[in-house]
Amino acid sequence: MALYLGIGCLLLAVFLVAFALVAKPRVTAAGSLALIETSYSAAVAAKPDAVVSPSWLRSIALRLSPAGIASRLQRRLDLAGNPATWTPDRVLAAKGLGLLLGLALGGLLGMGSAGWLVVGLVLGAVFGFFLPDLLLLNAGQKRQEKIRRALPDALDMLTVCVEAGLGFDAAMAQVARNTSGPLAQECARVLQEMQIGKSRNESLRALTLRTTVNELRSFVSALAQAGELGVPIASVLREQAREMRVRRRQRAEEQAQKVPVKILFPLITCLFPAMFVIIIGPGAISIARVLMNL
Repeated sequence: MALYLGIGCLLLAVFLVAFALVAKPRVTAAGSLALIETSYSAAVAAKPDAVVSPSWLRSIALRLSPAGIASRLQRRLDLAGNPATWTPDRVLAAKGLGLLLGLALGGLLGMGSAGWLVVGLVLGAVFGFFLPDLLLLNAGQKRQEKIRRALPDALDMLTVCVEAGLGFDAAMAQVARNTSGPLAQECARVLQEMQIGKSRNESLRALTLRTTVNELRSFVSALAQAGELGVPIASVLREQAREMRVRRRQRAEEQAQKVPVKILFPLITCLFPAMFVIIIGPGAISIARVLMNL
């Protein structure tokens, strides 16, 4: 009884530490790029009394991670839109905390025998350690999919604004102002980077580094080539918008073609057994009665 009470107190203490880490944010700001990062990731300004994640949790995760993990985590955070209050240090701290929680939970579930205890500890530690990575990867994939879906409509608006007489920068400002979502945030960040001195090509190429959408990369490459060759940007935008609409229709047709294959498995596992019971069940009962009477 005392052992179960001690394990319960340990789990409660770990839960309180996790709640303290998540409840109090830590954000950073640096120079003139602070405004860009703030509008881009919806982060709040850093405060002098900001709570720092425990260094011992980060050190645990760093010792179990390969070299260069901080840069890779920053890359994943960029793809996920730099969620508010999250930095590579906080992700590392969450990995260390997940490791401890997984060990505690696995040890609690595998207390029946020594073999199950070892299996529970290993599985719990692995799951808890990699859970923040999975959540971050999932957030990044969802955000990139939102950008991919919003790109054709944004290009149509950009084309209309440019053909109506606006410059490219003003047209992009209209897209950022009149739309919402990750793509509008990226357009606003590109404009702010141009305002602090970056060239248009540098800002657009930096945009491609923060995304994995191939359509957006091809669009930026087309704009860069048009600027170097002196091609009118309106015609480039028109062709790119038409190509994006064609790709969107092709993706929709591809998803429609996948529906029969995806619906096959739930159909076999859920519907067919019930149909077999309803159709074959009465016959099986009649056959059983005849054989029992014989």
